[in-house]
Parts: sequence; structure tokens; C-alpha cells
Amino acid sequence: MVKAVCPHDCPDSCGVLITVQDGRATKIQGDPEHPVTRGFLCAKVAKYLDRVYSPDRVLYPMRRVGPKGPRPGTESQSPHFSRAERAGDAASISPTHDLQPWKRISWDEAFDEIASRFRDISREFGSEAILPYSFGGTLGTINSSSMDRRFFHRLGASQLDRTICSAAGEAGIESVLGVKLGTEPEQFRYSKYIIAWAANIHGNNVHLWPFVAEARRNGAKLVVIDPYRTRTAECADWYLPINPGTDAALALGMMHVIIGENLHDPDYVAKHTLGFEQLREKVKEYPPERVAQWTAISAEDIRKLAREYATVRPSVIRLNYGVQRSEGGGMATRCVVMLPCILGSWKEVGGGLQLSTSGAPDFDTAHLKRKDLMQTALGREARVINMVELAKALNVVNDPPVKALFVYGSNPAAVCPQHNDVIRGLSRPDLFTVVHEQFFTDTSDYADIVLPATTFFEHKDLQKAYGHYFLQVSNQAIEPLGECRSNMDLFRLLAERMGFGEACFRETADEMIDAALDSDHPWMDGISRANLEAGPVRMNFGPSGSGTSVSENDSHQDAPRSTQNPTEMGYSPFLPFANGGFRTPSGKAELYNDGLKALGLDPVAAFTPPSESRHSINRSGFPLELLARKSDNFLNSTFSNLPAVREMEETGLLEISGRDAQSRGISNGDQVRVFNRRGEILLKARVDGKVQPGVVCARLNWAKTTPGFQSINSLTSEKLTDMGNSATFYSVLVEVEKFHGH
Repeated sequence: MVKAVCPHDCPDSCGVLITVQDGRATKIQGDPEHPVTRGFLCAKVAKYLDRVYSPDRVLYPMRRVGPKGPRPGTESQSPHFSRAERAGDAASISPTHDLQPWKRISWDEAFDEIASRFRDISREFGSEAILPYSFGGTLGTINSSSMDRRFFHRLGASQLDRTICSAAGEAGIESVLGVKLGTEPEQFRYSKYIIAWAANIHGNNVHLWPFVAEARRNGAKLVVIDPYRTRTAECADWYLPINPGTDAALALGMMHVIIGENLHDPDYVAKHTLGFEQLREKVKEYPPERVAQWTAISAEDIRKLAREYATVRPSVIRLNYGVQRSEGGGMATRCVVMLPCILGSWKEVGGGLQLSTSGAPDFDTAHLKRKDLMQTALGREARVINMVELAKALNVVNDPPVKALFVYGSNPAAVCPQHNDVIRGLSRPDLFTVVHEQFFTDTSDYADIVLPATTFFEHKDLQKAYGHYFLQVSNQAIEPLGECRSNMDLFRLLAERMGFGEACFRETADEMIDAALDSDHPWMDGISRANLEAGPVRMNFGPSGSGTSVSENDSHQDAPRSTQNPTEMGYSPFLPFANGGFRTPSGKAELYNDGLKALGLDPVAAFTPPSESRHSINRSGFPLELLARKSDNFLNSTFSNLPAVREMEETGLLEISGRDAQSRGISNGDQVRVFNRRGEILLKARVDGKVQPGVVCARLNWAKTTPGFQSINSLTSEKLTDMGNSATFYSVLVEVEKFHGH
């Protein structure tokens, strides 16, 4: 039985146990010794053996011999090999299916072709004409951001600004707190008032749910704020549907009530915040009556929410990233994060807020990534291309043009906004595209070379979490299937083929883990690869558990007094800001942040409706706000091809309110055309009460599994958020009509 960690893009980073018999994994289960994930798995990962041993796995390097793009009438591009070929014994290297556009090649052939093309492109256009493209396909530290970064830095390739998911929220929280820290999930059991703000805990943060359920059994109230009636909203004590993109207004309206009625904590505010008087004046502009016009939450409910949140203690907010996928997402996050700062709820066990905990581990990322290697290649840092703007990069950027794309840990043909333009760029005959993947995804359909990638069963990695404070090593359980290689091994060997002689390209996974853990930060004291290999280890916050942020001039302070004596956790609660210690320039929670002026933003806070919303001046012709949501049972685009997982998710739906359906002559089950100026997609109408009038919802899926190979991202835009330059997936206007064609 091997201890490993699920590396997929989820806050929980579950500890797992993999049973191996005769070299084959036969069972996966949750690790009961993990204090947060506690022995159970989500439905997706519980079926992970189906993923590892899927007949559609990419097991060998492949070269394209047919045209780019998906083939009509198919839902999968996976070449199928005979049993002998899968065992590596066949003399033939061609797929058994004559219509497949692929030919099996050796790793040596693949490396030779990639190295040759990279050298030719660098010679003619410069090395910045090569663009890496990766994100959260794995969150393992070694296989997501180490040897790959070294390789592309040494190559002198363009840098990728990896902002597509969470950058706006990260910028928003850091504008107040200075760091991504928050309330431990274990502490939610002590909360008396829990707000799930754009957080579908029951659907995609499932290991927090038992702590929420325990709190409710002890009398806590669960409030859900979300424009979509999620699984969590269905379970809530109070569900408040909110218009998309208006979260900042609601938070400002709540602060109007809290400050106006003196429900804030004047002592905490005086000691540990900066700019409270400016905030006091700003929130006067947001009375509940005005906020109600934007949010569609009544003034009475806004007052009730603010009063209950301020007075039923301890109160905690689980904020998730849906809030920041709107045009004003950074400011919205900033406004919500201010709430526990003015209440002083950071002092309380079971208080505060959680968006991300990922700022706690102090890994030596400089050693892992080696940005200094760009100086060797270019004598300077390489240009930066925002991953959200891939369509622009492939079709417009010309100084130099992008001539090669290397994709790993991502599926941009599915997840990128402005899908039609992305596909136009990927289809360019002069674009050399390499994809390192476990399956033939939407992006693989446009690759020239596809390389087989390992799953987490097949390699070793170091794992932190963004939803708790435990570090883990994911031990390798089985040998790689076929000729699969990990990201780390791939880029190490490719560096060798390119002739890069630096010693860093010869480091092993164990050496890189050791280097990552070599930190002087006191929270990392006593944490080593050896003890992580044995199981999860909590960050070393000291005996008090107060864990105030440490800087060169700080020391741990005494833990705050509390009437609670939490014994179930087995360790002292971590209260990151109980005594201040914010990692801002002032050392305080910055309710006024002068740096926001450079972004053209109010240094305190403000609400501006998204340019694509019901409040837009130019919404003529496209009156409906689209939520381009993640599917409940997939993970972004991962798992969407597996039959056992697809059975849990009804795909191809457009959820629409009864009022909006009736006014368009649409009935439940009708095929509908959803469109705007960027594109269109055909879906099936679902009139189920999950969305409010004026809002429609559709979910991400692989384009190759949809009619016309269209994605919901055919409708989304490359417009960036106010902070962090992230994607605006939830600021989209569309129209819907009944489809009468064939």
C-alpha cells in the first residue's frame, strides 16, 4: 500500500492509499490518517483506476500524419493498439486503425524532431518565438513548475503569465492581507455563522463539508451567496441568489451596515488596519437600497445578512474563485476580504476567511525554476505572454510571431476564452505544436507531436495545498505505463538533447524535493522529505498556533485568548492574523492601498458593473448574462472523456429560467442556439430553477464531444480582470433562441 496525493486542481490535495499487486494498482482509497481529507475521496478520484488503465491512454510518442483538427463523426482521437503493441513487442509502429492521423515513433525520434525544430525557429525568429503553455493539470511542485521552467528559461523561450484561473483573486486578497493565508478547514467546525460566497463546498471542496456539517449540528447557520443554485445552495439554511459580477457591491453594502451601526471591532481596527476612516466614508456611498438595484438581493436581506454576520460569532467566510472570474474580480475579492478585518474575526477560532492557504509553504522556488538561466540564453528576461490571450498570441503577436507551442498540464483548446480564434491559431500550418498528455484531448487534435505523460500513480512529487496547511510527498506506486514519462523526466531529457550542460538538469526528483524544502522559515522547521514520505505533515506554526506572519523583524506573539478549547484538532489552531502580522508594506490590513491607483482603481474600494452585464449600456441584442461554469463532476476539462465519470454528469445543457424560456418560446428539452458576436453553440434547454431571470448557465466540456466541435468558450472573451490580468469567464452577454435546424 503506497501513500500518494491527488495532484489535481482542487483545494483539498487528498491523501490517498494505492494498493499494488504484482506491479499493478488494484485499489485506490482515501488515507484515513490525513487530518483534513480523513479517508474519503471525491467521486472522480474514487474512479481513478479507470483513468490510469483507460484503453484511451496515450502510451507512446506520436507524430501527426494527417490534417490538424478533430475528425467528423468521432468523439475520440485516441489511436488503438493491439495487445502486443501495448506491451512494446510489435515490430510495426503504426496504429491498427487505418483512419488515425497518427504514427507511433520512438522517444529518440521525438526528441530529435523537437530539438531540430526549436533550433531552426530560434535561428530564424529568435527563441522567444517558442511559447510554453501549462497550468493546473498537476499541482505537484516538481512536475508542475521546476524542470520545465528551467528548460524554457535556458532555451530563452517566451515566459507564460499563468493567470487563467485565480490571479485576480490572489491580487485582491494580497491587496488587503499581503499574503494568501486563511482559516484552517478544521476550524469551521467551531463556527456559528458560515457564509459560502461563490463556494460550492459540497461539489468541489468536499472535504470541507464534514466540518461545515459538524458546525451545523452544533447550531451554526450556513448562508450561500451564488448566482447559481449549486449543490451547496440546495443544502443551505439561507440561499441568496446574486446577479453575476455584483459581489463587490454586496460586500460594500454589508460594510455600510456594519460600520454605520457600530458592529465592527474598534480595537482590532485601530491596532491592525490601515485606512479605516477612508473606508468609513466610502461605504456611505453604498446603502442597501442602492446595492439592491445591482445585486437583486433586497435591502432588507442585505441588512439582515450584515447584522447576522457581525453578531453571530464566530463567523467565517469560505470565499471561492467564482467571484474573481468577473471583470471586477480583483476588487470584488478585496471587498469581501475586508469584512473579517473590520470585524476582528481573525482573532477567533472558527472565524476569519478562507480563499487560499497556498502562501504558507516557503519552498525554494528560485532554485526549482532557475529564472537566472534566461540571462544565459538572452542576457535579459524573456518577454511575457498572458495565457488568457492565447488567441491573440497565435494570431496577432508578431514581434516575433509564435512559431512553436509546447503544451503540458493544460488543454487550451478547451479551457481558453475566445475558442474560435484559439482554434484558428492552433490550426496554422506553420505552427509547430507539441503536447505532452495522458489522453488525446481537444488540444492534441492540433498537435504535430504528442508525447505520453504519466499519471500521479507513476511518478513522485511534493505537494502543498491551497485549502489546508499539510505538506505531503506523493510516492510513486507503479512503473510508468507504456513509454510514458513525467514532466520532470521529459524536460530533463529534452535539455540533454538540446545540449544544455548545467548541472541543474541532472537533478533527481528526490534532490529537487530536498532543495524545495531547504528553507529558513520557522514554519518549515523539522519538515523533511523523509517524514513527508511517511505521511502528511502540518506546517510548524509553533506551540501557540497563533502563527502571526513572520518577517525579519517579527516574532511569534502569544495566542489570543479564546473561550473555546478546541480539542478535536489535536493541535493548536492556526490564527494567521489574530495579532496583526499582515504581510503588507504597513504590516496592517490595508483597507486603503495606494498601489491600486497605478491600476486606475480606487485605493479603498468601489463597484463598477462589468461592461458585459445586465447593467451595461451596450447590451442591445444580447440581454442574458452567461455563467460559463465548471462541470460538477469533471475538474475543468479533466475527466470529461472517461465513461464512468461522464455517467455522473449530464452534458450539453443550457440552464435557463422559466421566464426567459417562456418569452422565447423555449420548452424544457428543446435544442437552443446560444450566441453572441464571438460565436455560437447548440445546447439543450433545461428549465429547472437553478438560475434567476436574466442569467443562463452552461458548463465546460471537451469541444470534440459537442455538435460542431464547439465549446462554451466560443462565447467568452479575452478581456482581462481589473487586477491580476485573469480571465473574465463570468462577464459574458449572450442571446438564446430555439433552434429549428438539423
